[in-house]
Amino acid sequence: MNKILLNYLLSRFFITIFKAVIIFYCFGIIFNLFEEIEFFKNLDTSVLLPLKLTALFIPSMLIKLLPFIIFISSLWFLYKLRNSKDLLTLKVYGYSNFKIFFVLACSSFIFGWVVLFAVNPISSAMVKYYEQTKSKFSRDIDHLITINKNGLWIKENTVSGFRIISADGTKNKFLKNLTIFNLDKDYLMQGKIHAESADISGNTWTLNNVSINQFDNEENQKPDFLENYTIVSKYDYKKITSLFRNFDTMSFLDLILDYKKLQEQGYNKVYLDQNLNSMLSLPFFLFIMTALASILTMGTLKKSNSFTFIVVGLLVCVAVYYFKDLSLALGQTNRISLPLSAWVPVVVVGMFSSIGILQINEK
Repeated sequence: MNKILLNYLLSRFFITIFKAVIIFYCFGIIFNLFEEIEFFKNLDTSVLLPLKLTALFIPSMLIKLLPFIIFISSLWFLYKLRNSKDLLTLKVYGYSNFKIFFVLACSSFIFGWVVLFAVNPISSAMVKYYEQTKSKFSRDIDHLITINKNGLWIKENTVSGFRIISADGTKNKFLKNLTIFNLDKDYLMQGKIHAESADISGNTWTLNNVSINQFDNEENQKPDFLENYTIVSKYDYKKITSLFRNFDTMSFLDLILDYKKLQEQGYNKVYLDQNLNSMLSLPFFLFIMTALASILTMGTLKKSNSFTFIVVGLLVCVAVYYFKDLSLALGQTNRISLPLSAWVPVVVVGMFSSIGILQINEK
């Protein structure tokens, strides 16, 4: 009998989560589709492209909203369970409030790890394809910057044409082993500069141990060697690193397996740590949000107005969302460490929930 009741709880719970995900996905499609249509309205593309890109982008957004989806799903499921008298039936067969909460919360916890290891890599690949596709249609392509397995690449306009800069990566406000190709407006090579390193702390870059090749009609022209050389760029260290804070294209597995490699490629260690801790905290956050829903619904067996639960649920979601946002803001302004900012909401909401769980278990 206990196995049947457990299967009933879990199957109904995950069906409710699935319904909530579908609802959120549909709303995400509707709201994001307008933005994609606005982007592509003056471009010669298929009418299905905005819908396709929206469908690829939404799963990543849903993972960010997963704690709130789990909270609403748990609230919805437990509310229906209580109002249908099934909660009383479960208690007759030995399922206390705490046991019901524990089963659902542990299921949410395990579900969080499944999302990180199985769903997140797929959603990250979708976002990567989404960004690559949109970049092909971007109107502002005079200045481009990208980072891949071959290092850092920058395209930048100059007075006489444009330059292409490649480097192994950034470290402590320095570019390592960089090469600068200077081209004219007809894409003809005018010169090449190679340097062992470059200080990019400001817009005036200081290159060290430099060799300069100028290409003109003279043949076998020898390069000039300089100890230091300066160029003026639109980019500095702060701007370059800020362009790589969108970790949606980076999966949980990427962070674990390629952590050191990502640092060598120029990703900021602080933001890597913050994103890694945010992902690690996800299963615990799902556990805590299930606890909050249990506190709100299992405190009494009396039926209540569904409107009240909707209002309370929305207020709790808004409160937790802004508290999480506040914690992140404190981390970004160096009031607390960025990795810690990912765990503060989990710890604080968890402490509050633990008190409530003890109270509902006594009822």
